[in-house]
Amino acid sequence: MKKMFAFALALTAAQWAAAAQPLLTPAQLHATASTPALRVIDIRDPQAYAKQHIPGAVSAPYGKWRGPASNPGELPDVSQLTQLVQSLGLTPATHAVVVSSGADTTDFGASARVYWTLKTLGLQELSIVNGGMKAWADAKLPQDNAAVQVAASHWQPQLDSSLIATRADIRQNLDLSNAALVDARPDAFYQGKTRAPAAKLSGTLPGAQQLDFNQWFVPGTSTFVDTATARQIAAKVQRKQGQDMVAFCNTGHWAATDWFGLSEIAGLPNVKLYAGSMVDWTQQPDAPALENQPGRLESLAYDARQWWQRKFK
Repeated sequence: MKKMFAFALALTAAQWAAAAQPLLTPAQLHATASTPALRVIDIRDPQAYAKQHIPGAVSAPYGKWRGPASNPGELPDVSQLTQLVQSLGLTPATHAVVVSSGADTTDFGASARVYWTLKTLGLQELSIVNGGMKAWADAKLPQDNAAVQVAASHWQPQLDSSLIATRADIRQNLDLSNAALVDARPDAFYQGKTRAPAAKLSGTLPGAQQLDFNQWFVPGTSTFVDTATARQIAAKVQRKQGQDMVAFCNTGHWAATDWFGLSEIAGLPNVKLYAGSMVDWTQQPDAPALENQPGRLESLAYDARQWWQRKFK
């Protein structure tokens, strides 16, 4: 009996030790590159991938993980996402590692958004290459331009709604005051001085706390901070006991970075992402509840400037 108990403890410890880390340095990824269950997913544009990529990486450009032009943050249909993950040969046993360009802090949001999407589909073994392909190249690790083909899988994912906030959820959150709403956007957006092109109105969700996504990076770099620093950043958000936490931005891109930092690195429970974010919220037919919304004359002046810039740029 004691031997069985000891074996069980050892097995649990081994499984815990083998669990994927949300962030991998290029060196860590390179050291595990031969692991059979590993699948590196390169989300850069096809041209960049074709020029040079991590050996064995498959191409799945970021646009394939996004919604329509009218609302890029909208989560694609499960049927569309199923075809995509099957084409990449993914199964629940896969350790999927997402890599983007690493060009800047905004670029990281693409990796975080794909990571979140894969997690909503049911994958548990997930990682992001910290610093992206820029960090990989800076480390002088191998690259090639060989075409990579993988056998398609038959995985039928099911959405995990516990990670997703919808427009209806946000309405309920506002009615019941049962969520800490976190705006990942920089000052100009949060303060209502500008808005995303597809958004109908400026402003932020009522009661939202700002947590600018840029805070999650080592200053002057696109390298995500360590766990201790992430926990300090996460502590800036005030949340009452029992509340969910919902990250949002314009189209669920910058907010994916906030979600990743709060949930995956700082380890906070019950963190959701409002994928459609402010574009979705402001496109509803009835006047949506907003804070930091500019006055009518200021809004008209802003619309006029945007029209002028589009027409004569």
